[in-house]
Amino acid sequence: MYISWHPCYNHPVPEGHRFPMLKYDLLPEQLLYEGTITESMLHYPQEISNETLELAHDSNYIQKLNKGTITEQEKRRVGFEWSEALIRREERIMQGTLDAAFYALDNGVGFNIAGGTHHAFRDRGEGFCLYNDQAIAALYLLHSGKARRIFIVDLDVHQGNGTAAILKEEPRIFTFSMHGGNNYPLLKEQSDLDIPLPDKCQDVHYHQLLDTHFYTAIESFQPDFLFYQSGVDVLATDKLGKLSLSFSGCKARDEKIIQWAHRNKVPLAVSMGGGYSTRIQDIIQAHAEIYRLAMYYYF
Repeated sequence: MYISWHPCYNHPVPEGHRFPMLKYDLLPEQLLYEGTITESMLHYPQEISNETLELAHDSNYIQKLNKGTITEQEKRRVGFEWSEALIRREERIMQGTLDAAFYALDNGVGFNIAGGTHHAFRDRGEGFCLYNDQAIAALYLLHSGKARRIFIVDLDVHQGNGTAAILKEEPRIFTFSMHGGNNYPLLKEQSDLDIPLPDKCQDVHYHQLLDTHFYTAIESFQPDFLFYQSGVDVLATDKLGKLSLSFSGCKARDEKIIQWAHRNKVPLAVSMGGGYSTRIQDIIQAHAEIYRLAMYYYF
């Protein structure tokens, strides 16, 4: 299995967000400790090229980030203070999703322990997302001829507004977002298919909607590549999610995506997405399940 990993220790993050950032370091440690993965599966990506970034983002925006000339208003919208280290790390995260996709093409599934930065638009960042990793990787696969029809399933509790906006004119990519209807962002974009969920949505209702809409949409579209944004902020324990999924309900959600990709032999690239439960153990446990599932089905 291929897992792109970019350590977060000493990474500059705003006060109040250091705790959830710990998961990027603790998750691989947990997977190694329990024997789910080995050290050889972890890979440290290089920085993505500006040329590849420009497939999904405006060149002027990229230059503003590189030079640190974004405005105070733009910084507040993103939530990060600008630093050279921040930009270089973001570039590695973007390449990490692309590398995971390359691996998936040959081996079925690849992971990025980060990514899922679905709030980044073509010309701006939002919600702790500077660049949009899955939009970049999907467009690269199309432009390079490595894929012809791509399905992006986003099951983070927040709508993939940036992904929807960037890809709205690309008919070869289908964007599916199932999210909290009353959660961030307040103003939603139009995905190819949006499934807004009510507050306190529990396992049974969640899976009824997922079964009804996901399978119909993906079978109709018939993709030859699948991206999955696997945020675990759908849990009842999440401080920001407003939904009420159990740990078993979250795992069953991940298993449905893994099963479909494996059964239909469609390459799958997974990015982590959000997770803000009060206990870090809950975040790690929920995120770890999809790696365990992938090892079970693929390896």
